[in-house]
Amino acid sequence: MKDKRSLRPVSSDHEIEAFLQQAKQLSTSSQGNGRLIFALDATASRERTWDHACHLQSEMFLETKELGQLSVQLCHYGGINNFSASRWLQDTDSLLQQMNQVHCLGGHTQIARLLQHSLSQTRKQPVQAVIFIGDCVEEPVDFLCQLAGQLGIHSTPLFIFQEGRDITAHKAFAQMAKLSGGAYCQFDNRSAATLKALLGAVAVYATGGRQALLEYAKNGNADILQLSHQIKL
Repeated sequence: MKDKRSLRPVSSDHEIEAFLQQAKQLSTSSQGNGRLIFALDATASRERTWDHACHLQSEMFLETKELGQLSVQLCHYGGINNFSASRWLQDTDSLLQQMNQVHCLGGHTQIARLLQHSLSQTRKQPVQAVIFIGDCVEEPVDFLCQLAGQLGIHSTPLFIFQEGRDITAHKAFAQMAKLSGGAYCQFDNRSAATLKALLGAVAVYATGGRQALLEYAKNGNADILQLSHQIKL
């Protein structure tokens, strides 16, 4: 079970800047019809922030209206060996409806199962990005990194958002994101606006590729615009 003892989370502009820098260096070309897996830890420790995540997810669809069709599959785990994946959804209302049906339950993390599912999906039809929001890791990190590397081989980057400051999770998530060719960032409840914009940025990348992400950084959320001035491409 999760150890709920953690350091007080503090947002860092430097970490968010680093996340954007990693994301902008990705080389996927414009797709116009993106597929994105939106995965969340739904164990008991995250119950208080689940509703918050429900509100944030709408940004993913809003930012891609001019780029093409975005299809999102919601995945989550919680309880004892309980893992769920929705059908592929094309609008924010459908995704929100699915999220509202989820109840957080105590249990161990199932990140390996999520990564294996993501591999299975992208082998059937390319998945342009996987977003994962979680707060801890309770599985062998070497195996998780192996799976993340396989996603990288299939050009399916992991964009990992860590809630809180658990050191073990920080090290594991950062390695997994790097091996997949994706990016990693920490957040807390005081960085909601930036997290919302970053979710939109990943959706823009999944739908329109690297060039669309560059344009989003120039013309989108004020926080993203401010940070983009510090990035050397």
